[in-house]
Amino acid sequence: MAKKTQTRYVCQNCGYSTAKWLGKCPECGQWDTLVEEVAAPAGPTRQRPSYLAVTEAPTPKTLRQVNKVQVHRLSTGIHEFDRVLGGGIVPGSLILLGGAPGIGKSTITLDVSMKAADRGAKVLYVSGEESEAQTAMRAERLGEATDALQIMTATELGTILVQARQVMPRLLVIDSIQTMYNQELETAAGSVGQVRECTAKLLTFAKETGIAVIIIGHVTKEGNIAGPRLLEHMVDVVLQFEGDRSYTYRVLRALKNRFGSTSECGIFSMEEAGLKEVANPSGLFLEAKESPVPGSVITAVMEGNRPILTEIQALVAHTPFGLPRRTVVGVDFNRVNMLLAVLEKRCGMNFGDQDAYVAAVGGMKVKEPAADLAILGALVSSYRNRAVPMGVLAIGEVGLTGELRRVGLVDRRIREAVQLGFHRFVVPRGSFPNGKEPKNVTVVQVRTVEEAVAEMYRE
Repeated sequence: MAKKTQTRYVCQNCGYSTAKWLGKCPECGQWDTLVEEVAAPAGPTRQRPSYLAVTEAPTPKTLRQVNKVQVHRLSTGIHEFDRVLGGGIVPGSLILLGGAPGIGKSTITLDVSMKAADRGAKVLYVSGEESEAQTAMRAERLGEATDALQIMTATELGTILVQARQVMPRLLVIDSIQTMYNQELETAAGSVGQVRECTAKLLTFAKETGIAVIIIGHVTKEGNIAGPRLLEHMVDVVLQFEGDRSYTYRVLRALKNRFGSTSECGIFSMEEAGLKEVANPSGLFLEAKESPVPGSVITAVMEGNRPILTEIQALVAHTPFGLPRRTVVGVDFNRVNMLLAVLEKRCGMNFGDQDAYVAAVGGMKVKEPAADLAILGALVSSYRNRAVPMGVLAIGEVGLTGELRRVGLVDRRIREAVQLGFHRFVVPRGSFPNGKEPKNVTVVQVRTVEEAVAEMYRE
């Protein structure tokens, strides 16, 4: 008698499994995400692969007894990419790169592959979304590649690993993990089970062979990497490639890094010939002005450990309606409302009949509280129709009582601004607890919002 096929319903967002279909996943709360899958037959329990040496027994050791291994990272030749990873790609590591559709994930990974091949490293680039001809056309736009780079179009993971063991590259690129499938599972490619098992096999392959693996992952409409949350725990490094498609700049962040810091970020610019590194990211978000204009204030925000100068613009205009509008682009909507309330309470300004528009120029997304003073200064400048003099930089977090609170790395922000010609800085009192203020520039330390607004207009 034939054995009855068992099915289950698995949430494609979080991996929750149930025996019957549900409209809403009880685990993550998403609607219409449960998909029917064929349950894998129960077989003999297999031991998970161990990354220890064959003759080594899993016994407890002290830190002094552990043999220290010096890691020789693979440098890709792209300084921004290597810096985010902590100095290069670690052999045997599994790297997950996520990003929105069309943001440039395939472009940057192919560029990394070509640059690494130019430096003598053997690279295997596997695409499950494009044909070999399409990959070659994209590579031709990026530049000329050496024979150390080999490309292949395949979606069956077993075939890919067989070819990878024959080629034995130093770097294996999988584009993308959602297109790969394992024949041992009777589910469609891109399902939760397929993504999880394919990633587990790639992790085992990377640790056993010492080949670094980069896998590209799709993201959901909320910006999270598609597939089970376990996917991000399995890999060694999680990179997020983000940016606004309406602008040219892209930001590469490390959300998780077992071999380095997660506070670094890389800045790229999307050009006709592909992605280019941005040597001076502060200049990317600043426009040269011949004279100051009302409603514009410059601040310095931190992208990882790198200060980036950003222009905050505001427009305050009388509203013809009873309820004034509040519109923001690139900054936090609630913080702008809070700053408007602080100005009304502490500075006596009336915004009840004024529309307020605030934007971070160039598509920059400012999330740091250090930009509060610049947002407040831009609102005051537009309200009074009086421009802040050129060369003034405002840094500080604004509290509800009207005081300015200290932020971190003020000296590093000032050094970056001095290189771009800024000479006067308005910062919170106590920003230099060691007493070492920057020399040859004017640094004004203030306590309250009223003092800060007054100091911004001093020449």
